Amino acid sequence: MSMELDQLDNLAASVFDGYLVRKDLVRKYSRQYPVPTYVVEFLLGRYCASVDESEIAEGLEIVEKQLKDRTVRTGEEELFKARARETGSVKIIDILRARLDAKNDCYVAELPSLNLRDVRIDDQHVRENERMLTDGFYAEVTLSYDGIIAQQNGGRPFKVDGLRPIQMSKSDVLDILAKVRPKFSTTEWIDFLMRSIGLEASAFTERAKRVVLLRMIPFVERNYNLIELGPRGTGKSHLFQQISPYAHLISGGKATVAKMFVNNASGQRGLVCQYDVVCFDEVAGISFDQKDGVNIMKGYMASGQFSRGKENIRAEGCIVMVGNLDVDVEQQQKIGHLLSPLPPEMRDDTAFMDRIHAYAPGWDYPKLKPGEHLTDHFGLVSDFLSECWSRLRSGNRVSVMQGRVHLGGALSGRDIEAVNKTVSGLTKLLFPHPETPVTDEDLEWIVRLALESRRRVKEQQRRVFKSEFRNTHFSYIMGSDGAEQFVSTPELHSDEAIESDPLPPGQVWGVSLGAGETESGLYRIEVTCGPGSGIKILNQPTPPAFRESVRVGEQNLYSRARELVGDRNPREEEFSLQMRPMDADKTGAGLGVPVLVALCGGLLGRNTRGGTIVVGALNLGGSIEMIPNATRIAELAIDKQAQTLLMPVSARRQLNDLPDDLWTKISIEFYKDGADAVFKALTE
Repeated sequence: MSMELDQLDNLAASVFDGYLVRKDLVRKYSRQYPVPTYVVEFLLGRYCASVDESEIAEGLEIVEKQLKDRTVRTGEEELFKARARETGSVKIIDILRARLDAKNDCYVAELPSLNLRDVRIDDQHVRENERMLTDGFYAEVTLSYDGIIAQQNGGRPFKVDGLRPIQMSKSDVLDILAKVRPKFSTTEWIDFLMRSIGLEASAFTERAKRVVLLRMIPFVERNYNLIELGPRGTGKSHLFQQISPYAHLISGGKATVAKMFVNNASGQRGLVCQYDVVCFDEVAGISFDQKDGVNIMKGYMASGQFSRGKENIRAEGCIVMVGNLDVDVEQQQKIGHLLSPLPPEMRDDTAFMDRIHAYAPGWDYPKLKPGEHLTDHFGLVSDFLSECWSRLRSGNRVSVMQGRVHLGGALSGRDIEAVNKTVSGLTKLLFPHPETPVTDEDLEWIVRLALESRRRVKEQQRRVFKSEFRNTHFSYIMGSDGAEQFVSTPELHSDEAIESDPLPPGQVWGVSLGAGETESGLYRIEVTCGPGSGIKILNQPTPPAFRESVRVGEQNLYSRARELVGDRNPREEEFSLQMRPMDADKTGAGLGVPVLVALCGGLLGRNTRGGTIVVGALNLGGSIEMIPNATRIAELAIDKQAQTLLMPVSARRQLNDLPDDLWTKISIEFYKDGADAVFKALTE
């Protein structure tokens, strides 16, 4: 049973004494007994929250005995009932549900594992634990039997004499978590959170870890709407079913309006009022018993409230939808959009999509292999963790962005709300204490993840209704003098295709003119600048033709500096320049104008227009050389999916030979000289 503690185990054990549990033990017992993981952890946390092997061994004996004596396996129902009759009472661990018996004006409880539907229960128990009136919760139940009542006509001999909900209710749990968090680095804390839900962080990529963090946000952020679609076997529903008693999983996606929102007959509030998170498993099967069910949910996702009858009811439960993508992402984007698995009434409804705050990329998450992806190390006891998460819901951490991050103009009001919620949720998860400083580095990747997960929703809206959702170029600026950074979704990204997002300052797509028998080729030119002087070309050895392109670009920058970059002095900057050839041509011939644009953009800190290819060769005097193959270059730009081709005006007549159907696929703009090219290539 022993295991070797690593550095993270030792750190956790030194600060979380009494709140840790070995996750391999959890898996061992949760597979043996018919209860969720958090029930097993509740017992293990009570008796085995130690790193001392002898204490763990003693505790395991108690846990094993309690699970053996108190959980009811299939076929043992009558045995437990008989024990209650013989001894007067029996203790069991089961889901406890209750309903109102209006005929007799009393509540009756249901214990599914014993097939009992009419157990007496005191009104006080029900009032203190209202969740038993919806879908119930796991509890340690003391069940008594009264032989005298059994002999009465219609008597109910079984009674719930006592119950203990399986969840933690200590008032200081969040204080403990917040006080201990500074002992961990951000990376260590993320790894520790993953271990706490049973995953071994070292087996996951950074992208996969981000998916896990997105899954956690609904537990700490009120009224958060998340969707995750991806391959089968990636454990999408595990977190919502096994880890927290505050989450409820609707298997198969079947729901009733009464169960989800409110029962008009009894006035009983539904799941979104009773749970922090309501998760629809198998999103393709989401359906309601009433036609207006989807509309009620859509309204609730937008405002956090719903109307049934005359009453307007507020609730804080999050809506999470998980499901499978049956084809790979690339193929799905060719045949439709990435929300196609939703049921028909939601699939192409852009208003419904707009209410989704984040789309987690399930395809970035691996198929789970128990020996590789599940941890054997220590993590927080689930009921401690879930209680902390539930208490974190009451705050809002959007202020962490105030004065530090400015969101771009492409974001609508709903986009900003979605990004704010995601940033707030991630900040709570990683920095539970509101006074903990968040570094610029951490804040930046949090903001980028929030923008990416919301942009993924926006891209699907654009595929459904392109004219309304044309601008999806999400961006942000860090600090008051930072450069505008654009955030794309990786599934749309390709190093060799021309994207519609603006490029960072100093980066330009250019096409060479070709040399001799060599065809024209696409290049990505990247420039960074800092204090110093001159230009350093990073490509070694440097092709002579490209060296010449850089030389004429540099000289034009120096000689026309006032016109090109205003009061900046390029001779006081050192430029590092790299070209990346994307095609067979590696010469870099005739790239003078793209090089000039890259140098100016890097120096000015201005982005290059998205979807744009710059073409043109310069000479030392600043004039633009003739392009011998303008039609071929236009065809190449169309092949690369560029939206705009920026060419010297002298190439205009050659383009008369361009077929009519190709003119409709690209916008061709012309410039008269180098300064005009720079002006037209860079964003405002």
